[in-house]
Amino acid sequence: MSTSTPPAGRYAPSPSGDLHIGNLRTAVIAWLRAAGRLALRIDDIDAQRTSPHFTSRQRADLEELGLRFVGPAARQQETYEHYESALQDLQRRGLVYECFCSRRDIQDAVRAPHAIPGRYPGTCRDLSVEEAGRKREELAAGGSRGGRVPALRLRAGVSSWEVTELFAAEADPLTRVYAGDVDDMVLRRGGNILPRCAPGEPGDDGAGGHARDYAYNLAVVVDDALAHVREVVRGDDLLSSAPRQAYLAHLLDLPEVQYVHVPLVVGPEGRRLAKRDGAVTLAQLRAVDPGASARVLEWILGSLGGAAAASSSAAGGAAAEAVASAESLADRNHRVLLEALESFDLGKLPRDPVSFDPDHFISP
Repeated sequence: MSTSTPPAGRYAPSPSGDLHIGNLRTAVIAWLRAAGRLALRIDDIDAQRTSPHFTSRQRADLEELGLRFVGPAARQQETYEHYESALQDLQRRGLVYECFCSRRDIQDAVRAPHAIPGRYPGTCRDLSVEEAGRKREELAAGGSRGGRVPALRLRAGVSSWEVTELFAAEADPLTRVYAGDVDDMVLRRGGNILPRCAPGEPGDDGAGGHARDYAYNLAVVVDDALAHVREVVRGDDLLSSAPRQAYLAHLLDLPEVQYVHVPLVVGPEGRRLAKRDGAVTLAQLRAVDPGASARVLEWILGSLGGAAAASSSAAGGAAAEAVASAESLADRNHRVLLEALESFDLGKLPRDPVSFDPDHFISP
């Protein structure tokens, strides 16, 4: 597949563990929505919780399922300079301020009467130069490794923002506009000072070091613009973050993206699918059935509704056909996906969460 044309969409897992069936279903929907022009990005900005080991395992599972991606996979840990450039742009325009609040400070503040749940109350937004300087000195004197730096927050100029949302029921059914809250979101988390950061060096915080712990909202906005992504397909648990990200993109003069937030896959008890439900990853299912990826693809396509579900029967025979020929299971699954591409219709996708029962899947 040529890489000269920018991808229509992206799939961006965080490599903190194996992908479960719900993650894989979202990846398939994103691939179908992008008509196969899907970019893969590794959201590994949280270096303490992610690992190259799971990066490799996740990509292997996606490829065995038949997914093919446009271009090489991008990694957030290789994009720090772009995040810093965006942050400095906002700082130059007076749209960033230091936040010295601890988690407990914020929790206590949002419990106060008339506070809006989940929204930062603006405690540090209007500190005087003297107050900020005193708090900065106190923070720099603490920490176990030579001091800490404050978080950096966006000085938002709106309390809500609108995005184009093509699926979620919360959007206006006629205009497909979804409006959600915007607050003074974190752009760079506070943390321990990293030593040997020269004055003026990108990331210099004026305190002899820096913490390159860029927040997810800033990172994904920059990442999507770098990849020329036009549509973001992801779980509906992230719907409320879309207005914040779209507003940030607006401030950075980056292109708008449209969103498709799809229902999550739940376990047999109706709760969000998790390891407590048993064999929910491809690796776990493969241990029982080496050709499990074909059956997983069959289940995913069958859950999409409409004519795309008819392709699930073809997926079910993929393992047997691959064994009987020289074709790999990944290639056979890919051919099934191409067939599903012809009939996939977002409008037919069920709007309720889809249930996955590992025990029934293993022993139907």
